[in-house]
Amino acid sequence: MERKQILDELKGIFSIIKPKSDIENITEDTNLLKDIGVDSLSMLLMALAIEEKFSFKFENLEKPFNTVGEVIDYIEKEILKDDANQTVAA
Repeated sequence: MERKQILDELKGIFSIIKPKSDIENITEDTNLLKDIGVDSLSMLLMALAIEEKFSFKFENLEKPFNTVGEVIDYIEKEILKDDANQTVAA
């Protein structure tokens, strides 16, 4: 899955958890707290929605996400890990 596709999926998630945010102007540089207003409850809802959408569980986060790009990086890493596990299992 390409970064653009992941960003589009995240915009859909943000439109649900933060409906008053300017979804169309969200980029990888968008700050979750300052620009979108993601607080601790919104972060939890976002994490649950991402887990459901991308079929993985958040584990061992070293630090909280600051930008949308950091979220995309994490999702990409999890997707690649899942693809590698499926290849090994086959």
